[in-house]
Amino acid sequence: MIAMTAKARAKSSDILLSVRDLVVEFATDQGIVRAVDGVSFTIKAGETVGLVGESGCGKTVTGLAILGLIPSPPGRIVSGSIELQGQDLTQLSEPELRKIRGSEISMIFQEPMTALNPVFRIGSQMIDVLRRHQQLSKRQAHAAAIEMLAKVGIPDPAVRIEEYPHQLSGGMRQRVMIAMALSCGPKLLIADEPTTALDVTTQAQVIEQIIKLQSEFGMAMILITHDLGVVAETCRQAIVMYCGSVLENAPVTELFAHPRHPYTLGLLGSIPRLQADRQTKLPIISGMVPDLLHLPSGCRFADRCNKVMQQCRQQRPLLGALPDTSTKVACYDPH
Repeated sequence: MIAMTAKARAKSSDILLSVRDLVVEFATDQGIVRAVDGVSFTIKAGETVGLVGESGCGKTVTGLAILGLIPSPPGRIVSGSIELQGQDLTQLSEPELRKIRGSEISMIFQEPMTALNPVFRIGSQMIDVLRRHQQLSKRQAHAAAIEMLAKVGIPDPAVRIEEYPHQLSGGMRQRVMIAMALSCGPKLLIADEPTTALDVTTQAQVIEQIIKLQSEFGMAMILITHDLGVVAETCRQAIVMYCGSVLENAPVTELFAHPRHPYTLGLLGSIPRLQADRQTKLPIISGMVPDLLHLPSGCRFADRCNKVMQQCRQQRPLLGALPDTSTKVACYDPH
């Protein structure tokens, strides 16, 4: 019944998404804010990539840019390309992008109560998505919606489909968002902090459900999160962002075994550990994130780095591959 199972998937070695030198700016009363500055990465078909960093580092804006959902005004994609299987999404019109959203790329948003329309039943919202992208009758779309709700672990889906968002718990609403995002069989799923508003137990259940369905349907995924533990468990590749830039891009095994950038090292060092002495304080990254309105000319992390050199303050280091590794890092003196 669900169309995604019939879609032919690209070979795992094929590049599904290629983001090159992406720059996104927002106009504010105080001036121009460059929220994403020269971001580049690729994702293979079926691959899971974690996009990590502090709040405000540009993770969500990157995800919205891929979907063509940057609000304009005040935001705009200034330069760069976002290619989905060779097609540059930045060159498409809004009607063309609407055909791709949901069917080719879907997104799970942070807060389902703002993403779901509170005045429409769950069923009508899911059926609308299915009929917009699939050649289904209303009855077929209704049956497909119930089937998808069952797949994401919602009990009594035939009953729940007639309810409104406010009648469901936070975990149930997030599962509905997952069902809607996957209902048309996208090639790429962008999951933006999908468990932020949930309790710890429900968080684990929702992440487990997403990974299970991703494997079942063979899609690629960008997991936007600040939780490095989730990245370690679910992702193959990790992209570390800071102030709108990528500081490190590495396989997860390499990133955790040998972090190269001082910022990545600081993030990993701040994770609580069970075996740690109770009297030992967690290390912190000193200093403050730079003001995006007045970014330094050199490395964005220079003022907080314990290895800073004069060169770091004068010229911004470019993201480059390290010899004999699969890691790319933007640092003049990587670990």
